[in-house]
Amino acid sequence: MLHDGRSMRVAVVGGLRIPFCRAHSVYRGCSNQDMMTATLSALVDKYDLKDQTLGDVALGAVIKHSKDWNLARESVIGSGLSLKTPAVDLQRACGTSIEACIQVANKIALGQITAGIAGGTDSISDSPIVYRDGLRRIMLDSHGSRSVMGKILPWFRLRPPHLLPELPGITEPRTGLSMGESMEITAKEWEVPREHQDQLAFTSHVKAANAYEDGFYDGLVVPYQGAEEDNNIRRDTSYEKLAALKPVFDKGEGGTMTAGNSTPLTDGAAAVLLASEDWARQKNLPIVAYITFVNVAAVNFVGADGLLMAPVFAVSDMLRKANLRLQDFDFYEIHEAFAAQTIATLKAWQSEEFCRARLGRNEPLGPIELARLNVKGGSIAIGHPFAATGARVIATMAKLLHDKGSGRGLVSVCTAGGMGVTAIMEAATR
Repeated sequence: MLHDGRSMRVAVVGGLRIPFCRAHSVYRGCSNQDMMTATLSALVDKYDLKDQTLGDVALGAVIKHSKDWNLARESVIGSGLSLKTPAVDLQRACGTSIEACIQVANKIALGQITAGIAGGTDSISDSPIVYRDGLRRIMLDSHGSRSVMGKILPWFRLRPPHLLPELPGITEPRTGLSMGESMEITAKEWEVPREHQDQLAFTSHVKAANAYEDGFYDGLVVPYQGAEEDNNIRRDTSYEKLAALKPVFDKGEGGTMTAGNSTPLTDGAAAVLLASEDWARQKNLPIVAYITFVNVAAVNFVGADGLLMAPVFAVSDMLRKANLRLQDFDFYEIHEAFAAQTIATLKAWQSEEFCRARLGRNEPLGPIELARLNVKGGSIAIGHPFAATGARVIATMAKLLHDKGSGRGLVSVCTAGGMGVTAIMEAATR
């Protein structure tokens, strides 16, 4: 909980991002720092923050080079903010930039700072490629020797296999399975039909395309490297085209998850400006929404729980704290890591047996109106740069609530490692 009558309200002034683009396409020559700096610079320009000092900037990336050890601070230095603005790197897998929002928001709520930026970035195109430990050990032994012979001798241990690189991959260390492989198991356990997955994916593309055509993203997405909108959106797709794709994670008869109903590997960055009400008003900046409750949960994905099912638990606990029902929201931004994940989450909330046994509830949380879910498109269509998605959905939700002029929104992101990061947002009174 962020605001309980004793702490300050946390205002969302606004957020923006660069277009999310498929890996190895538009941003193939850009680094995490390039994309993050561009995003922060655009935010600085939008809210006239040039040379101003903020309380803190929290951001991160999931896929990082070792040279990115101070990514947040280096991005701030190039953003146009005062060099007196501190910054911190953090990481909670796909929930990184929501976690960044939580960290900045908590500091504002406690009165430690008056304003800050939260964000995230990820580049698959610029993924680090490392070599095997054998070669690394040879290089370190050679580098650490003070004699010429000591520097030469380690290289006599070099063998051809040492030169084979270890390409980046996203697998769970505890299970050895990729997220998609893990989600296939959960999809089977929750009996998620292929047809429902493809329909959700198709709807995601339709909603995202319509949102761009209606101008919704005009104030949320800034051009970068020639891209003006997310390049994964498929205006020419159809349910039939998606249904014709073959499964990629389980290629047997039981496989249901395809490249079409899963998020694509994506490059991009996003950021959100948060502040106290007084700071925003003194700067004559808008308050478009408030972050009122947050929650993080983790599950035993090695055992009975599914890898990406932690939001089910996180949302349930958060609703208890907020004394709200699942139906008490005007909008839901539920990250579409995979269509199967979103559908399984919704099914879990409607299962009386699951809610009673696992969530400790006397009755299920119940259904939501699907017309209120990811109304401007979800991650399947827009893309999913791991650490940037949280800031994207926070900024999207803030604008949805502002445009409506009232209401409440629920945000939920699943992450690697069996975690879920969630938040409740409320519209600011105009």
